[in-house]
Amino acid sequence: MKPGADKGLKRVFEKIGVPDDKPFTPDPFQIEAIEAVQEADCLVTAPTGAGKTWIAEEATRNCLAKKGRIWYATPLKALTNSIHARFSQLFGEENVGILTGDIKENADADVIIGTTEILRNQLYDAMYTGEDLNCDLIILDEAHYLGDAERGVVWEEIMIYLPVRIPLLLLSATIGNPDQIAGWLTAIRGRTCRIVENKRRPVPLHPIFLHPSGTLYPLLKKTAGPGEARLHDKVYKFASIKKPPVLAPPGRLPDFGDILTLMERYDLLPAIFFLKSRAECDNALKLCRNDLLNKTPQKKAALKATIEELVAGNPHLAAHPHRRDLEEKGCAAHHSGHLPAWKVVVETLMAKGLLNAMFATSTVAAGVNFPARSVVILNSDRFNGVDFQTLSPSEFQQMAGRAGRRGMDNIGFALVLPGKFMDLKGIAGLVNAPALNVDSQIKIDFSMVLNLLLSHTPEQVRTLLDHSFASYLIAAGEKRSKAARKRFGQDLALLWNDFLAHMDFLANEGFITRDGNLTEDGLWASKLRIDSPLLVAQGIRENLLPDRDPALLAAIMAAFVNEKEFKDDPLVEGALPKRLKQGFLEIRKGLKPFALKLLSSGFSAPNLFVQPAVLMYGWAHDTPWDELMTGSDYAEGDFARLILRTAENLRQIAKIGDSFPNVARTAAEAVDMILKEPVITQYH
Repeated sequence: MKPGADKGLKRVFEKIGVPDDKPFTPDPFQIEAIEAVQEADCLVTAPTGAGKTWIAEEATRNCLAKKGRIWYATPLKALTNSIHARFSQLFGEENVGILTGDIKENADADVIIGTTEILRNQLYDAMYTGEDLNCDLIILDEAHYLGDAERGVVWEEIMIYLPVRIPLLLLSATIGNPDQIAGWLTAIRGRTCRIVENKRRPVPLHPIFLHPSGTLYPLLKKTAGPGEARLHDKVYKFASIKKPPVLAPPGRLPDFGDILTLMERYDLLPAIFFLKSRAECDNALKLCRNDLLNKTPQKKAALKATIEELVAGNPHLAAHPHRRDLEEKGCAAHHSGHLPAWKVVVETLMAKGLLNAMFATSTVAAGVNFPARSVVILNSDRFNGVDFQTLSPSEFQQMAGRAGRRGMDNIGFALVLPGKFMDLKGIAGLVNAPALNVDSQIKIDFSMVLNLLLSHTPEQVRTLLDHSFASYLIAAGEKRSKAARKRFGQDLALLWNDFLAHMDFLANEGFITRDGNLTEDGLWASKLRIDSPLLVAQGIRENLLPDRDPALLAAIMAAFVNEKEFKDDPLVEGALPKRLKQGFLEIRKGLKPFALKLLSSGFSAPNLFVQPAVLMYGWAHDTPWDELMTGSDYAEGDFARLILRTAENLRQIAKIGDSFPNVARTAAEAVDMILKEPVITQYH
């Protein structure tokens, strides 16, 4: 590879640099949003990095000045932690609390930062007790999650249940139908929802292409009209070759050492490389070299000193297998397979400008403030957890949004690499593509039904569902209403029938009466806001869950939480601790009839695999972390997540002490047994 650049990039590269240091001046859209939320609900939609968090900060400051209380909800624990740190710095640690599944600190503070699920659960509790939510402003960050297939229902529930007196500030990446969302909120809340849109990136983005020869070209033609995305002539010519030259053979990663050397020559670092898989991120480190960091001894020394400081007192982090790559190459991998604490080490180094490159899966593009001068995109599709799908405009724009640091860069770059899974014409179409519409993702589950019936009659629940975004879309009288009717039924008939089917099953199993009142079992089961509430509730009332053995209870709950599929069954093959084997066989056998009822009625029931239970049992009994992870089917980050989610499920069981004191007490003890280093650290 011989570094070179097309002459058309000369003027672009001349703009590279750091903006003049001058006092911060808010953009007009930021001022407009602050004024809007004083008198109405407000939906702010703007590109990644445009400054939406500043709006939240100022709205919080104004609310506190009036002795008000604020709830700031985010979809991601990492983002919650980041906002909590920022707001603690701005408003004082004593005034800011945090509520996530695994952290609860200063819960009575004037400013609460937490995950959306916690806020939704507080609204359930407020509706049940009849008490008003003690809050004067709700901020929903990353509000486009309303359209998330898995979690969008939580956002929609919050917007439906929220008392009208509490103003709502929605912060979102660019979305295609803000008018519909604002129209819906205005209709159901009886107060205006104002839209504040900003489509301008604060740091201009330049998409460029790396030819396998080493020459950089503009990705798009300058002469393309507004909204057009035509490939630069030489890039188009490359894309049209039947067998073009390659950066690496199929199935192999390119030489990232060469690519970083080229990028350094044109001052395009630091960079975030978006790769397909965790394995690719980790393997990419082996293809980097230490020559770039050796050119900057001061930076190398600062990097080493900062790493030493971050891992001090934590033997697991200090001995991390990627530490050498960090210190010698200034490169890191970042993905969900790593421990939360290690990811914080990497994020801190990147934020301090001490890394040249980070290799990440596309998940790092969502939510967390994590910019670089350039992003490098190797594929025009991404893995969504099930299969590979073409990047959507929103996904591309979230990745590209990391390019160019406000206040640190004049311009940012999206560098596109050729390869087997790169559709250059398709990527070109994403650069200026309009944002996608957000659709309703409302769906019924047993936890929702139990919690709504706590405080509503079935007919009142029907009225609540009529306030859903789905109902608004059905009535829209547009093409999109046809899609909504197909999914939810005319007048929400399919959604309502699903609610009735859930009610019918609950009545048959004694959790509610035929007219929709909760029985004694239904009352305590409604507190189990967990992955499989009915199956766990059945286990509790049939005395199948261990109520004297916290390690065994943690192990069995891990099987309920687990999402991995396994083919082998160590219950049949292999040695297990006798107590675990016996307890697991009892829970499987005891719950099988109830699970079959669920399945025959069209509801889901998890397969209870013993593998996660074996790991959790060992962890609760203080088996060393490294010993557990050796030969495990779980990556460190996956097992850490399993522990955190198991702990959250156990906390829910601990809430039913009035009805089942033994199992509740045992659940609380189990939480303390499994939440320990390296899962919970000072960085978590």
